[in-house]
Amino acid sequence: MLKPGPVWAAGTMSGTSLDGVDAALVLSDGERILDFGRSDYRPYAPAERDILHAALGRWPGEDGVEAAAEVVETAHAEILSGLSEASIIGFHGQTLAHDPDGRQGPRRTHQAGDGAVLAEVLGRPVVWDFRSSDVEMGGQGAPLAPFFHFACAKYAGLDAPAVFLNLGGVGNVTWVDPRQAAPEMPGAVLAFDTGPANAPINDLMRIRRKLDQDEGGALALEGRVDEAALQGFLEHHYFLRMPPKSLDRNDFHDMLARVSDLSDVDAAATLTACAAAAVARGGEHYPIPPSAIYVTGGGRLNAALMVALQTRMNCPVQPIEDIGLDGDMLEAQAFAYLAVRVARGLPTSGPSTTGVGALIGGGKISQPG
Repeated sequence: MLKPGPVWAAGTMSGTSLDGVDAALVLSDGERILDFGRSDYRPYAPAERDILHAALGRWPGEDGVEAAAEVVETAHAEILSGLSEASIIGFHGQTLAHDPDGRQGPRRTHQAGDGAVLAEVLGRPVVWDFRSSDVEMGGQGAPLAPFFHFACAKYAGLDAPAVFLNLGGVGNVTWVDPRQAAPEMPGAVLAFDTGPANAPINDLMRIRRKLDQDEGGALALEGRVDEAALQGFLEHHYFLRMPPKSLDRNDFHDMLARVSDLSDVDAAATLTACAAAAVARGGEHYPIPPSAIYVTGGGRLNAALMVALQTRMNCPVQPIEDIGLDGDMLEAQAFAYLAVRVARGLPTSGPSTTGVGALIGGGKISQPG
């Protein structure tokens, strides 16, 4: 059991970009954010990244999954051992497959890594498997950061509707109205995945240039957008669905095929434009136009992507650092906050975030011993 009142929690995120593990400390009572603590980053080695790539799209028991889980658990144990002041840990794991609509069989989601193993190694309670109960109850299981984003808006002193845009491998948005009392209140939040973001760009760079990413968007800034490829992308059926809705990293599996005949610079420019256009299409669903869009995740460091976003949006598009938050660590911080909510019996998702039928608290709690 956690002691009453605010506690320090450590959260982790190993995202769909497969670059490494973020870990961060948050002081919270499960409702408010009282303070942010230190953070750390543990990159995956090239060989580890190859193991994770080979396991993408696979489910428990399939080839490569056990090796991927070992990579994930080892990396998380290493980084979390340095955050000893945390009373509880939120461990997201590495998403390998996500099928909340049951298109490939039963409705399910799969994050590699066993929180019970980490609880034993670290000697502290670990909250994990955040998404499964939401999916089992009819939700999309994603995105899970919206209730945390609402707390961030309160922490930052925002007083008008705004959007938190996370540009990782997949893009997702949370529209928040901080004038509401709590994130579970009607009209407080709306969240959904927008579409591919960094993942196709990173895949392009990995295949064509043997690089991890288009650093700063430098390649895309040299190229020209192929409008036919962009328009074909926007005809995908995903954009016709009403939110809440979520994506697997491989749902837009044809992205590289769309740019296969283009030069490296034009392919990068086109994939970057696709990511921005997907965000703009998502803006059609906001209940009230946002006062600003605050961008987190690696995409905010891509100058080409930020320019493309600003040209398509009718409000300021700013890095989240402009309101005093850490764009590199926000997702890790989210799972620290959610771990405290789970331990306190508070909901972590609801109808306006994942489409689940009622407010639900996800996550298993594993105790050491």
